Amino acid sequence: MSDFDIKAIRRQVRAMDFVRGTPAEVAMWHEDMADSRANLVIEDMIPTRNDDAFFEMMLDEGVPPPLVSQILLRLLDHPDADRSLPVTPMGAH
Repeated sequence: MSDFDIKAIRRQVRAMDFVRGTPAEVAMWHEDMADSRANLVIEDMIPTRNDDAFFEMMLDEGVPPPLVSQILLRLLDHPDADRSLPVTPMGAH
């Protein structure tokens, strides 16, 4: 994907107002992420260490999967990104 500044993104995520996942939800999301990662590896689309760190940080912060997707789109400055999210696109750093 990209070389994310995990510390900067964590600060922005912590400043956001959203309902964080419960420990049980985060555990389920962690299992789902492991399954998704395994599928990517099977397809020879191996995530980088930075990719893994990004998604692990999102789990640590209890970010629900739909919001993770929105944050990722915003970071990548994708045309479908929610511009109201308080996340700085990577190219703007």
